[in-house]
Amino acid sequence: QVHLVESGGGLVQAGGSLRLSCAASGSGVSIYAMGWYRQAPGKEREWVASITSDGSTTNYANSVKGRFTIWRDNAKNTEHLQMNSLKPEDTAVYYCTMNTLLGRQWGQGTRVTVSS
Repeated sequence: QVHLVESGGGLVQAGGSLRLSCAASGSGVSIYAMGWYRQAPGKEREWVASITSDGSTTNYANSVKGRFTIWRDNAKNTEHLQMNSLKPEDTAVYYCTMNTLLGRQWGQGTRVTVSS
């Protein structure tokens, strides 16, 4: 069983930066692809970014490309999302995910609020 815990959310002004982190625990967590999703108030959950198990390949939603960076540290079983040039439309609860053999696992989420 995989357990994911996000941290790093908060309130930031537009144009600012935040770094989200996800601590993963469980058997074999370093072999799974990971990612970030977000859900804004009143909207459906959407994919933000993903990274392969070895960190060699990353992908981003068009809405965050060039502003967000995803990476992972398999030695520490952590995943991170650096968010720069934040916009009010980035306001959402951000979820860490891991694609395991049992399906996509989710963290509890961390809230990011970007004020204009």
